[in-house]
Order: sequence, then structure tokens, then C-alpha cells
Amino acid sequence: MPHSFGMRARTRHMFKRNFKEHGAPHLATYLVHYRVGDIVDIKANASEQKGMPHKFYHGKTGIVYNVTPRAVGVIIYKVVNGRYLEKRVNIRVEHIRHSKCRQEFLDRVKSNAALKREAKEKGEFVQLKRLPAQPRVAHKISIHNNVPETLTAKPYETTI
Repeated sequence: MPHSFGMRARTRHMFKRNFKEHGAPHLATYLVHYRVGDIVDIKANASEQKGMPHKFYHGKTGIVYNVTPRAVGVIIYKVVNGRYLEKRVNIRVEHIRHSKCRQEFLDRVKSNAALKREAKEKGEFVQLKRLPAQPRVAHKISIHNNVPETLTAKPYETTI
């Protein structure tokens, strides 16, 4: 059976709005400031068809390179035949939001600066690097009131 290959083909679940979030976008969506260099996530809002990105870009993260009154230009890297192509797409502000991908890093930078300042005042060294999970410390297990148990599989029983 033939099927369509339109711009919004196979987007039934991709573009649907969440439960109790139908209707026009909130006014706060239009009041967010975007600057060149900001990292943004693209999430198409089906209630606004103007300036909607192609379904390929839904869920992608890019960098703002141009800001206009109602839209922003976003640079996204697309893999085509094993190489990265820089794609520049213009998307209205209803379909983008600031990305939280760098938030953890920025929080860590801020906390490291505070720890470094405190350590400098006290004149001591502080470890700022993240460390992988270390092995557990050695310890002994007593068998006093803790008798070892031997676990075995139950034999297979048929009820025929």
C-alpha cells in the first residue's frame, strides 16, 4: 500500500503535544532572550506551524548564529555519508529552548572557583579533579552468628 513522503510524514507521535499542554504557546516562550553563541535544543511545537523545523532536526542541539525579531538561526551538524555537514536552519522561537547540556559543567566551574578561593585563603591544597569510583576499602566479615549458606538450584520437577 502506498504511503506519503511529505514534510510531516511519520511524525504522528513526534510532534504531538503532551497531556494537558495543548493550545497556543505560553507568552513566556516569546520573552526568552537568545544571543549568538547560545546552545539551544530544537523541539518542534505542533500548535505553531510557521517556522517549524524539518522532522530531522527535532531533538537536535545546535548553536545560535543569527537572531531576528521572531526567529533564530541555528547551526547543526548533520552526518551525511560519514562526514559532518554544517546545516544552518532558521527556526521560530516557539520551536527552540535553551539547552541544559552545559549547566552541570558551569555549576562545577562555579563551585571549583569557590573551593579554590577558600583553599588559597587557608593555604592548603584542594583536589578539584573528578575521580572515577574508587574500589571499596578492605574489610573482614566475621562468621560468628553469621553461618555461611550454600545456594543451589532447585531440581526440576514435572507435574505430568
